[in-house]
Amino acid sequence: MLAKPLYEILPYAYMALGSSSFIALDINYAVIAATVIFILGARIYIQRSQNRRTDPARRRKPGHLPEIIYNFLPFIYLFAALSIFKFMPKDLYPLLAICLLSYGLYILVRRALYRRHRLPASPHF
Repeated sequence: MLAKPLYEILPYAYMALGSSSFIALDINYAVIAATVIFILGARIYIQRSQNRRTDPARRRKPGHLPEIIYNFLPFIYLFAALSIFKFMPKDLYPLLAICLLSYGLYILVRRALYRRHRLPASPHF
């Protein structure tokens, strides 16, 4: 059993390890392994986030995207930004990468705020 602080930080650690390895390493299989680690960290984050939702399912708005793509969207933006930093020329593309990175983080923060719903207090009769 892991201590709660270590348990809570694991998905972030996986994504940070995957991101830094993706940027730093040039060997093809290392880049693939870094991508897999990033995706697994994102998957763990999504599972925990979905499990911690307290808003009723009937009040959630249906979207146009399939649920799996919707859940991974901020991580797709983050990974696209990392890919641009690594593979594209250094002219105008870093600006696009910074925009993608900022928007992906914005979505994650917004979703984190929506995962902190309060359960209604049960009436004491």
